[in-house]
Amino acid sequence: MKHILIVIFIILSSEVYCQNLQIHYDYGKDRNFFTTTFEMFNPDDYGSTFWFIDFDFNQKGNKSISKAYLEIARYIKIEGFDWFEPTIQYNDGIADWGRLGPIWLGGIKRGFDLEFFKFNTELLYRNDYFSDGKDAQITITWNEFYFDLFCFKGFFDIWTTGNDKKFTVVLTEPQLWMRVWKHLSIGIELEFSNNFIAQNLFQINPTVALNWNFSYKDKVAK
Repeated sequence: MKHILIVIFIILSSEVYCQNLQIHYDYGKDRNFFTTTFEMFNPDDYGSTFWFIDFDFNQKGNKSISKAYLEIARYIKIEGFDWFEPTIQYNDGIADWGRLGPIWLGGIKRGFDLEFFKFNTELLYRNDYFSDGKDAQITITWNEFYFDLFCFKGFFDIWTTGNDKKFTVVLTEPQLWMRVWKHLSIGIELEFSNNFIAQNLFQINPTVALNWNFSYKDKVAK
């Protein structure tokens, strides 16, 4: 936990602004707890930085923080190569049942514009604390706004892991938000996972949520 708190302090004390705070109530099977997500995307002249921090409030007895999880990714612009961006990423966390990292990833990102839908794809090498040998990950992300009222965002991850025998993990979390005031949106999230918590386990975990967008000005920030 000490290492996670140090990373959080460094991020929050730097010159970046957290764009949104999400509060989810997870009512999946045997779950029934709150999760908060602090999320930031910050483009600059040299690329962009994305990070988020999740806290689960499910500690036995007093429902305090039972899990802290961080992902941070840096994307680098290369002049003359606008069609892709190299990236390096770090994931880490701790829960009441044990460690959630560290995990290092590196690779490239490429965006696609289908006019009606934009998304990014990432092809990554994955160095996983829980896996020996070489692993790979494919990530797809999207963040679409409609009529300055609705937002459809989320990600799809698929990666390999394992020690003696490799297996494939699939995790996706699509979200749909509706803005009810300048800064405030209400929404839902559906988490679909396979082999994520345990092998041969498929789960669907829904949430209902509130989203406070700190960076809203004249329109919803993209």
